Amino acid sequence: MSSPELLETDDAGTDATTDAATDAAEATDATTDAAEATDATTDRGGGTDAAAANPGACPVVDSIEQIGSRWRLVVLHELQNGEVRFNELKRSTDANARTLSRVLDDLQETGFVERRLEEESPVATYYSLTPKGESLCPVFDAIEGWADEWLAACQE
Repeated sequence: MSSPELLETDDAGTDATTDAATDAAEATDATTDAAEATDATTDRGGGTDAAAANPGACPVVDSIEQIGSRWRLVVLHELQNGEVRFNELKRSTDANARTLSRVLDDLQETGFVERRLEEESPVATYYSLTPKGESLCPVFDAIEGWADEWLAACQE
């Protein structure tokens, strides 16, 4: 029997219901995949509509989009102390290798971090802040001062 003939039988309602349920599940999966892709794009510095809603906040929004993810901030903060090997950075940040690698690639693309490969035995990859990345050090100091004043009071 072909598919059209099945729809004409008594079991057609069951088959049609099953097909509709399958279609609905696939649509839900596609929506979930799209939402996850949007989250990944946002984490990788993708745009938002916040700047369009408030043009005066544009530089702030653009800045936060470039450095604002949790892992980017952690890595940038750790690199303030100078050049660090990949594995040392992995240990100090508690990031898994895949996440750390992705974040370091993103920070290289945006010009905050530079990578140096030492090919002598043992092969090692070093990361350090560029001048653009170093320019964030006073920002981190200001955030740390703010946190000492305001977040410590919340914990008491």
